[in-house]
Amino acid sequence: MPRPEHFQALFDPRGVVVAGASSHPGKFGFVALHNILANGYEGEVFATNREGVDVLGRPTLASIDEVPDGAADLVFVCTPAGANPELLRQAAAKGVKAAFIASAGYGEAGEEGRRLQAELVALADELDLLVVGPNGQGLISTPSSLCAQIVAPYPPRGRIGVASQSGNFVSSFMNLSRHSGVGVSRAVSVGNAAQVGVIDALEYFADDPETTVGLIYVEGLPDGRRFFERLREVTARLPVVVLKGGATSSGARAAASHTGSLATDDKVFDGMCRQAGAVRAATVAEAFDAAAALATQPAPPGPRVAVVTTVGGWGVLTADAIAGSSLELLALPDDLRDSLDRLLPPRWSRNNPIDLAGGETKDTIPAVLEAVVGHEQVDAVILLGVGIQANQGRMEREGPFYPDHGLERIVGYHDRQDRRYVTVAAELSERYAKPVLVATELAVGDPDNAAVAGVRDAGRYCFASADRAVVALDHAWRHERWRQRRGLGSRRPIAP
Repeated sequence: MPRPEHFQALFDPRGVVVAGASSHPGKFGFVALHNILANGYEGEVFATNREGVDVLGRPTLASIDEVPDGAADLVFVCTPAGANPELLRQAAAKGVKAAFIASAGYGEAGEEGRRLQAELVALADELDLLVVGPNGQGLISTPSSLCAQIVAPYPPRGRIGVASQSGNFVSSFMNLSRHSGVGVSRAVSVGNAAQVGVIDALEYFADDPETTVGLIYVEGLPDGRRFFERLREVTARLPVVVLKGGATSSGARAAASHTGSLATDDKVFDGMCRQAGAVRAATVAEAFDAAAALATQPAPPGPRVAVVTTVGGWGVLTADAIAGSSLELLALPDDLRDSLDRLLPPRWSRNNPIDLAGGETKDTIPAVLEAVVGHEQVDAVILLGVGIQANQGRMEREGPFYPDHGLERIVGYHDRQDRRYVTVAAELSERYAKPVLVATELAVGDPDNAAVAGVRDAGRYCFASADRAVVALDHAWRHERWRQRRGLGSRRPIAP
């Protein structure tokens, strides 16, 4: 059974050996070495190549036997399956404690491959070696600036820990991380999960101070009951978002050929996630939305939601989305209505959603947010309509009349105001320990919009639509309610 020190060697190694480094830029051994060197890893890096040719201008070693004793904790294996047993013995003799095997030709490749995979696990146990893979994409660890994988991208540093049976989804989540600015702590593709599965990685994440949310992709489980028991123990300490492939018969067949996994009954799996307190997401976007909300927002103390919107239509659709969830659109308390009457012109909605009806001045939105977020009956807030003025400013900045006719001044003012609104939202969320979610399609349409950039710079996640924000908040509330019912207390607070 892998121990914490094994995972420490995997994610925070003193040094790394790339076994099978290649001078051909299309080979795994070239890409893996390039990615480790290109992303700021500060430990020692060694590369082996049987011909001894330089790779990326660096000398290589003929074998791992030439690596100094104790200089490396991790070996990244890009050599053929037949060469790997001897390579692992050499690595263990040099003090290596963890191996990531990118090589294919194991359990996914038929009966002979399954035999080789079983022998690989037996050898790893004999050598007291953590082996991740085979047939995996790689791993990243942003606290160590380590990008040991055979593809891009490399995400910003953050608090989401990713473990996946498919390397493709590690890439998907990291692409979304880069786009949104909500970072990742560790990520690993377990491939065929010969020795180490996603649940092993989750157990490490649960005790990892760098990680506050787990995000996993699975296709099948060899022991569903044991997975459930271990997952339930993890979710008591760490919220976990689960995306599962093989939910249909067609998907299950694809999973079997992809990683050799046998998909479980989807209804049973769904019930298992609910009982274990895990968040079950249906899509990649929903999974990352939920993980980002859990990683960057306080836990909602209850289901009562207030919607603040600068114009009405967005609020209507948000109310519809809330009605289809476990959340509650709060009936506006009389004292809060009175407070808002003093801040807004008579045409405001006087109800929830709180539609400002275009009646705001430069200080209205911060004052409204202060009143709403700070009210004792409000458990969470969804803020809509920010970024509109900065969006107009972008058109004016790009038009033929800028910077004359007063445009330079007004464009700068719009940018400052939209950034101010979302900054205040994040500050109030932290002060009152309540989630305040910002949603605008500009998160996709114009990521450089002042409001979107302001959300990102505040360490929060900007949702691409109100309905996606509602789904993510619903997941967060369901998980928090699961904790409350079991007397676990609120989940650990977000880290700065």
